[in-house]
Amino acid sequence: MTKITLATLTLYTALWAPAVSADPGNSCHFHGKKPATETTVSGCAQQRKDNLVKTGKLDTAWGAIKPASTEAVDGKKDKEWKVTFKDAAAKDKSKETLYMFFTLPGNFIAANFTGK
Repeated sequence: MTKITLATLTLYTALWAPAVSADPGNSCHFHGKKPATETTVSGCAQQRKDNLVKTGKLDTAWGAIKPASTEAVDGKKDKEWKVTFKDAAAKDKSKETLYMFFTLPGNFIAANFTGK
């Protein structure tokens, strides 16, 4: 009886766990080494920025701002993407430019106001 119960629970977990943990809104997770396109990275940066606004980590004023530039730069380990957002109306001039960094295949690394 215990083996049947254990087998049933294992099967149930295997079938339902991926559906529960899946995040259909996050299409910006990539595998492999193939470089992402500039358009793809720009779209992923927009999604990431919107999520930071939604979670309160960025002011709501950032919600309407689109990427100003997307470029491949030399990172600490390898080439990476740097996406820049500019808020000319920012009261704090040290937080006028938001930088987001992504691996060359398009995975998020970090976001900051320093560009480093």
